[in-house]
Amino acid sequence: MNNFVYDIPTKVYFGKDQLSNLGPELKKFGNRVLLTYGGGSIKRMGLYDKVVEEIRKAGLELFELSGIEPNPRIGSVREGVRICKTENIDVVLAVGGGSTLDAAKFMCAGAHVDHDPWEFFGANAKPIETAVPLVTILTLSATGSEMDTAGVISNPETEDKLGRLAGPIRPRVSFLDPTLTYSVNAYQTACGSADILSHLMEVYFDTDKGMDMIDGFMEGMLRAVIKYAPVAVAEPENYEARANLMWASSWAINGFIACGKQNDWSCHPMEHELSATYDITHGLGLAILTPRWLEYCLDESRLWRYVQFGVNVFGIDSSLEPMEIAKESIKRLSDFFFVDLGLKSNFTEIGIKKEDFAMMAAKACRDGNINGFKTLSAADVEKIYEMCL
Repeated sequence: MNNFVYDIPTKVYFGKDQLSNLGPELKKFGNRVLLTYGGGSIKRMGLYDKVVEEIRKAGLELFELSGIEPNPRIGSVREGVRICKTENIDVVLAVGGGSTLDAAKFMCAGAHVDHDPWEFFGANAKPIETAVPLVTILTLSATGSEMDTAGVISNPETEDKLGRLAGPIRPRVSFLDPTLTYSVNAYQTACGSADILSHLMEVYFDTDKGMDMIDGFMEGMLRAVIKYAPVAVAEPENYEARANLMWASSWAINGFIACGKQNDWSCHPMEHELSATYDITHGLGLAILTPRWLEYCLDESRLWRYVQFGVNVFGIDSSLEPMEIAKESIKRLSDFFFVDLGLKSNFTEIGIKKEDFAMMAAKACRDGNINGFKTLSAADVEKIYEMCL
């Protein structure tokens, strides 16, 4: 186990009817609030009116930025930065899913610097040392942006989708009410669940055998997602299912399970190139990639991890031959994504073309290789893409 620093300072209000605490929490940071959100869903579900009422009740001054896109664009971030600077915003309130929250994070960071916010990304990324405080209200269980230090932004001009980690952009307060996800449709519920599962598996699949405590914690969350995602798809107002997915989403990526781990992630950089080029739903890309990545990485040196996964997560008979367990675990994962959740199972079905594989693979390996569970070169990534056709 490697050395680490554990520090997760986000205050969470979890459960129903917690918005009465919103005004007092916002007021701790100042009086001028920028409310950011995506399309019209928060208005249709009545959440917008409730949020505005709480802000007004607290005597705060409200500014708004709507229209944050799925796979959020740098243009939206720039507009948010402009508003923060011109209106002297004290606190940003992001209401929505991961796209809205991620965009808000870099609005908060960009408000404290003079350069363009796109300069926070890439090989020569500029530091993020301070940021406007961020408060979030989550409406989709998926990215874990409500408790983490990460965000991903797309730049359509360069066809790049890049992520960034920075402590100052972690939300100060987050409101997690599972009932706010009741209106999420089956497709987005399935894609969000695939994203949660991928966050866990990116960390779980490593080569360190000395992490029983963390491994057990992750296995419990993996089982919870596999149990409750199909329930939420079939019964969108099942509180138990929505609550388990929401809390698993937060803990899958808030930093806790990464303590003592060292591998880079593999499927996320591969998928970011898919959604940067084709603007597909992130979780769908991960669902298609993950079983193929596991199949590609399977060898004798890593076999033990697949066996542990198959036995402890899917309940496969431990007396079977190890390679049989490994292959069965990949099959069961595929069945979960493509049968239980009903997601499309290959690139051909969603219009991703082989002619772009070499370009996307090269961009996924920006530093030469992806140094994850198994080191992957651009040629390896291209082969994994081909397995997804």
